[in-house]
Amino acid sequence: MTTLARSDKSWFAEWWRTVDHGIITGVMVLLAAGMLLAMAAGPTAADRIGISNPFHFVFRHAFFVMAGIAVFLSVSTLSEAWTRRLALLIFIVSFLLLAAIPVIGTQIKGSQRWIHIAGASLQPSELVKPALIVVAGWFLAQRNQVKGVPWAIIAFALFAPTIGLLLLQPDVGQTVLLTATFLVAFFVSGMPLIWASFFLVGGLAAAALMFFQFEHVRYRIMTYLDPSQASYQLQQAHDAISRGGLLGVGPGEGRVKYYLPDVHTDFIYSVAGEEFGFLACLGLLIIFLVIALRGMFAAARRADPFVRAAGTALFFMFGAQAMINIGVNVGLLPTKGMTLPLISYGGSSMIGTALTLGFGLALTRKRAEFRLGIR
Repeated sequence: MTTLARSDKSWFAEWWRTVDHGIITGVMVLLAAGMLLAMAAGPTAADRIGISNPFHFVFRHAFFVMAGIAVFLSVSTLSEAWTRRLALLIFIVSFLLLAAIPVIGTQIKGSQRWIHIAGASLQPSELVKPALIVVAGWFLAQRNQVKGVPWAIIAFALFAPTIGLLLLQPDVGQTVLLTATFLVAFFVSGMPLIWASFFLVGGLAAAALMFFQFEHVRYRIMTYLDPSQASYQLQQAHDAISRGGLLGVGPGEGRVKYYLPDVHTDFIYSVAGEEFGFLACLGLLIIFLVIALRGMFAAARRADPFVRAAGTALFFMFGAQAMINIGVNVGLLPTKGMTLPLISYGGSSMIGTALTLGFGLALTRKRAEFRLGIR
């Protein structure tokens, strides 16, 4: 890493001295791996849906990567105050877009999760997740600052309708992920353990409701419990990783990309396993874990309850989404329709992940006293 002179007091120098270089390096490595895998799976995906340009998805993914880097780095320069303000603005806008989906949303494969804006598709759920966690962490931390206000209930009042809108789409995977992340923020903020019983009962009731209400959820769980009835996608992904062995069959030599329609999104990890092997997959897994754990430990060491709650939850959400996607690809979890952060194709996913890590990095910078002149 570049060393800057101590006399350099520019905003860039101050940011560089306070930011976590390890997390930035890990993010850039994952983005580079994503570009490599986009070149491996993109042309086949384009051909399957009749796009004449074989590099359509490759070029678009490259654009998403550049946009993600810009968002990630720029958000990481924010002070805690501006992090809260930006998160609140994004939450309001993305929540309103979520509420508009039942009216103006586009349905794809039985789910209504996208809105078309100026020729592009936007998935508001990807943006509402990090924004909600920051805002909820802010409210929960106010318990120590402003007494007599039901901050926990206010935070829950933001969380509950957001979950309701996700279930209307339906998007059970994002619902589970956001719920788990909210609980992390909730309990890291120091809420009494008595609340755990309410969440446990509510979570079990919600799980039962989703099982009986959504046929695709019931099907995925039943096929997962009965390996002999494994879905076509799971079987192909598992077989691809098995074929890859230790070092893979070689770049461009994989076969799974010819069989799976979502190989460049939800099942990109299986392409990595088949073409680059177990060692490459293990390397990706380690990088995801290092980023998540490094960020969570940094947040946990902070005295500020807002930073501790929001920062820990943000990095937990990043790591949990990666583990869910990888778990699906290797057959440990039922299919969720969830992307692999920073690697899968998708503009909304890329920007949402960039916001998550940018917010997390901004909150866990080493020098708490530096705020770009803003408090």
